Amino acid sequence: MHTESLDRWRHDHVFLGADHARNERRSWLVVALCGAMMTAEIVGGLLWGSMALIADGLHMSTHAGALVIAACAYAYARRHARDERFAFGTGKLGDLAAFGSAIVLAMIALLIGYESVTRLFNPVAIAFREAIPLAAIGLVINLLSAWLLHDGSPAATPHGAALHTPAAHEHGHTHDQPHHHHHAAHHDHTDLNLRAAYIHVVADAAVSVLALLGLTAASVLGWLWLDPLMGIVGALVIANWSWSLLRTAGAVLLDMRPEGIAREIAQRLEAHGTDRIADLHLWRVGPGHHAAVVSIVCDRPEPPTSYKARLADIAGLSHITIEVSPCEA
Repeated sequence: MHTESLDRWRHDHVFLGADHARNERRSWLVVALCGAMMTAEIVGGLLWGSMALIADGLHMSTHAGALVIAACAYAYARRHARDERFAFGTGKLGDLAAFGSAIVLAMIALLIGYESVTRLFNPVAIAFREAIPLAAIGLVINLLSAWLLHDGSPAATPHGAALHTPAAHEHGHTHDQPHHHHHAAHHDHTDLNLRAAYIHVVADAAVSVLALLGLTAASVLGWLWLDPLMGIVGALVIANWSWSLLRTAGAVLLDMRPEGIAREIAQRLEAHGTDRIADLHLWRVGPGHHAAVVSIVCDRPEPPTSYKARLADIAGLSHITIEVSPCEA
C-alpha cells in the first residue's frame, strides 16, 4: 500500500480547548495587571506594617505566578500540539500547570499563616491611611482580572473535525471531535488551566476584602489583632482552594475515569443483543476531549464501525479505539 493511500486514515492528536488562543492572550494580560499590583501591595505592606496587605500581596504573587505558568503552558501546548512524541497530544499540559499552581498556593498559605500568627502575638504599628487605599486598589485589580478570565473559564467545547473510520474488521479506531450539543458531563469539558486562574483571582479578591475589613476595623476600633487575624482567615481560604484544585487536577493527571461518559458508553454498546463490554478505558486528553479504548465480546460480532456509530453523538469523545472479540458462549 502506498504512503499516499494511508493519508485518509491518518489524523493528528490535537486536543486543545476550543478557546486555547484567547485564553492564552487573556492570561498574559492579567499577568501584567497583577504583577504591578503585587509589587505595590508587598512594598506598601512592608513600609506601613500591614500583615493583611502583605498577605494580599503574597497571594497576588501566587496568582501572578500561577498565571505565568498557565500562559507558558498554553504557549508550549500550542507550539508542540502536533509533536508525535506526545502520544495523545499536549492537551493535558494545562492540567499539569493547574496542579503545580495548587502546590505553590499551599506553600504560600503556610507562609501567610505563619507570618500572621507571628504578628498576632507581636503586633506592629500600621499606617492605616496608606494601607487601606492600596488594599482597595488591589480589590479592583482582582475584580478586573476575574472579569477578563471569566468568559472562557467554565468550559471549552470541542469543535468539528472529520470522522476517520478504518476498514479493519476486528479492530477499529477513530478520531472524532463532534460539534453537537448532546452531553454526558459538562464539567469534563472544563479548561482547568484557565479555571484555576479564574478561581485564583476570585480567592484573591476575597483576601483583598478581608484585608480591607481587618485594616478598617483595626483603624476604627484600635484592635491591631484584627489585621493579622484576617491574614489567618485568608491563609485558610487559600489552603482550601489549593486542596480543591489539587484533587481536581490530580484526578485528570492520574487518568481517573469520568463516570458520566463511561455509563453512557456502556449503555449504548450493551443495548443490543448479547454485546458485552469486557474492558473499558476512558480518560481525559484535553479540555473537552476524551479518549476511549473498548473491548467488546459478543456471539454475533459486528464491524467496529457499527459500534462506533452508536457513540457518534457523545460530546467530548474525540478518540475511540474498538476491539471486537467473538465468543459463541
